[in-house]
Amino acid sequence: MMTDERMETFIDSLDKGNTPFLEEMEKYALENRVPVIRRSVQSLLKFLLALTKPGSILEIGTAIGFSALLMSEYAPGDCHITTIEKYEKRIPVAKEYFQKSGKGDRITLLEGDAADLLKELEGPYDLIFMDAAKAQYLSFLPQTLRLLSPGGLLVSDNVLQDGTVAESRFAVPRRDRTIHARMREYLYALKHTSGIETAVLTLGDGVALTVKTGSAGE
Repeated sequence: MMTDERMETFIDSLDKGNTPFLEEMEKYALENRVPVIRRSVQSLLKFLLALTKPGSILEIGTAIGFSALLMSEYAPGDCHITTIEKYEKRIPVAKEYFQKSGKGDRITLLEGDAADLLKELEGPYDLIFMDAAKAQYLSFLPQTLRLLSPGGLLVSDNVLQDGTVAESRFAVPRRDRTIHARMREYLYALKHTSGIETAVLTLGDGVALTVKTGSAGE
């Protein structure tokens, strides 16, 4: 955890919560050990959606559909969300939740590897939420920036790896060194690629906010 646990718990306690449907989804995810975005990141997304009012959203990493449905709840009513998932066991669960929510007509679920699907999309998207396999963030970046609209926002979750991203590679367990190196490379790319501006927040497990200011990815 990148912030003091007591402080984060206190801030989360101020949150007004979500709809009963989303609360039930989150409970299911926690009970079944399905990763969903933390409360602090949920609050950040709600704020960003209210601020940017996106007309189109691309999500890379659906899981069971919690974040897609949260964004559909707090985005403008005419906003359409395209979300990508390749883990076959989670896709039917996400589809069922989309149907039960009554918001299925606002969400398009693409099944398969984002590395392939991103190349087929045309965009542009006003907001892109990156929450997939962390070791793949860097390889997804060129297509992600191509699909992002001018002035659009890329939100990358879990970029600080519980703080280990700041450590030497020799301080990281050998099994985690590949993802450690790739995440450091991803953060470097976000801060040094022309045509974008990035701020990295220590919220949750680290969130990078990237705005497309120029022709990056085009």
